[in-house]
Amino acid sequence: MPVLFNYDTIDPISLEDGVTKQALITPERVKSDCILLDRYVLNATATMKIDVSSSDLAWFQLLDGSAVLDGTAGIHDLTVSNVVFLPPGFRGSLSSSKGATVLYGGVPNASRFDENFGDSLEFRCVNWRTEPALSSVHDARTRIYLVTPTLFGTKAVKGEMIIYEPGTMAALHHHEGAEHFQYIISGSGTAILGDETCPLRAGDTLYNYEYEKHNFISDDKEDLVFVEYFVPAECSTIWVNPEIVCSWEPTGKNIDGGDQSRHIDAHTSAETVNPDGV
Repeated sequence: MPVLFNYDTIDPISLEDGVTKQALITPERVKSDCILLDRYVLNATATMKIDVSSSDLAWFQLLDGSAVLDGTAGIHDLTVSNVVFLPPGFRGSLSSSKGATVLYGGVPNASRFDENFGDSLEFRCVNWRTEPALSSVHDARTRIYLVTPTLFGTKAVKGEMIIYEPGTMAALHHHEGAEHFQYIISGSGTAILGDETCPLRAGDTLYNYEYEKHNFISDDKEDLVFVEYFVPAECSTIWVNPEIVCSWEPTGKNIDGGDQSRHIDAHTSAETVNPDGV
């Protein structure tokens, strides 16, 4: 059965001055060590250290606020529009003058999921608002890829942002070959998990194992927005009704209607191998 919880149920731990951490996905909580996920809060003028092991990889994005990353890849000004990929051995610090909330993910011992792991992996900072926006053929959803083999050079992890317009329902499906989680950024809705239904709200984490059937329905008042990450990146998606396999068409624009930073071809979520550009 998937594991569902909200960050407000987890006690924060104080780290450096002005920095707190909530360990969301842990081996103890989900009985799996594929993915780790933490939520950090940096108060105004706070700084947190970042140290990625030589056997691991990590990525993070700001949920609110702004911050400056200073490390082995230089200095980068970050906003909620950025997703940052940290290669093995990255060292640095993240500081915020006015405060920030950070969603920080990691894959320990990442070579388990990518036989070429560590070969020429580099730091990357992506502005997801300029990435291609893909539109679902069967319903009112939008997909933006965040962490992909094309962008970051490893098949150990893949991530995306999914936006459900109010009242949208996706088809029931499950995944084989990977475990994954969703973190609800905004909005609310209902998760259908096998034969059970559970309410979803901002701040929820839903951890899904292989073969767990699931789909979402967004509430009628606002968009349901979440990020989801798969480990490893390549997996099979099996749809209960094969006539409505989820297919994605390029809009030719980014999420704001401007020019996209690159092109991704139309594809279906039933593909085992990532299509070109993903």
